[in-house]
Order: sequence, then C-alpha cells, then structure tokens
Amino acid sequence: MNKVITISRQYGSGGREVGQKLAGHYGIPFYDNELITRAAKESGFAEETFAKAEDKATNSLLYSLAMGINVYGNQDFGFSGLSLDDRIFLAQSDVIRKVADDGPCVIVGRCADYVLKERVNIFNVFVQASLDYRLKRVVDVYGESEKKAGEIILKNDKRRANYYNYHVGEKWTNLTNYDMVVRSDIAGIDKAVESICTYLGE
Repeated sequence: MNKVITISRQYGSGGREVGQKLAGHYGIPFYDNELITRAAKESGFAEETFAKAEDKATNSLLYSLAMGINVYGNQDFGFSGLSLDDRIFLAQSDVIRKVADDGPCVIVGRCADYVLKERVNIFNVFVQASLDYRLKRVVDVYGESEKKAGEIILKNDKRRANYYNYHVGEKWTNLTNYDMVVRSDIAGIDKAVESICTYLGE
C-alpha cells in the first residue's frame, strides 16, 4: 500500500480510532497531534498557539498559499502581512507535506486532504455517524454526561467546519471532496477499517 490516507471525521464518530487501526494494519505512521508538536518545534510557535488558531478560524479565506510555500522565509517572499493564524496554518501545512514526502502514512484532520490535493497517491476518507451513536460514544469513551456530550459534539463539529471553511473555502461536509465516506454507526469501527482496506485492494 503506497497511499497517504487522510481522515476527516465528525466528532464522536470514531474517526481517529479508524485512522489508528488503518495505520496499524499497514504498519505505517499515524499523525494527529504529533503534527502540531513537530510544526511548533520547526516554526518556533508555541503548541498552544496552534490550538488557539483552530478555535479562532471563523471565516472563508482563499488559501492557495498553503500549497508549496516555505513559511519560514516569509519576509523574503513578501508574506509579512499574513496574520498569525494564517502563518500557523502554513507551518502546519509544511509539516503535512513533509510527512507525506516520507512515504505512506495516516493523517487525521487539519485539512490534510486539501493541503495534499495535488498529489496522486492520496486517499481521502470522511467518517460520519448518527448523532445518537456519537452521543453514546462520547458518554462511553470519555465519561461525559449525555447533556455535556451533546454540547461537546456541537462545539467540536462547528470548530472543525469553521476551520476547514476558513482555510479551504469549502464546506467540510461536502462529501465530493472525499474518495470514500464510511458510516461508523452502521459498519462499526472494525468493519469501517476493513471496508477501506478492501477498497484500497489490500
């Protein structure tokens, strides 16, 4: 298997677990928060700054700059006018491209499907599930009350949608942006992983 698999997911759908199991099945690296740690180290920005940037993204922005730019030479290339949030995204995008250059891997979230869209060895997956399933999963896995679980799901789905829209200029839930969509509430986590592997022919 020579693909870079990107996973976008509704909160509570189990998309991260799907990604972890895919990486384990293929014996390839798995990247989620590790991307932030590496981007912070390479860019000099604090890790907390990346989290704040995700929370603040609320508007659409033309973001062709995310493709192929070295963010660390921004003064020389005329990017000094970029906002901190935009420069944070570019730093993160730079790391996403680097890990993809290293070979097959699984990348969760952070607009990786968009950042790598010009590459031919990318397979983009969207994991979704019914609200009832996600509520139960957040209660069971994270120990939240059902009321609190609903608030957490709403907040995180909104944050992910806004972040994607801000940097990509498209709806996060536009399923035409993905190569495969899986319903974890119908298939279950393991069967979702199996269906992706079957589709990839592995």
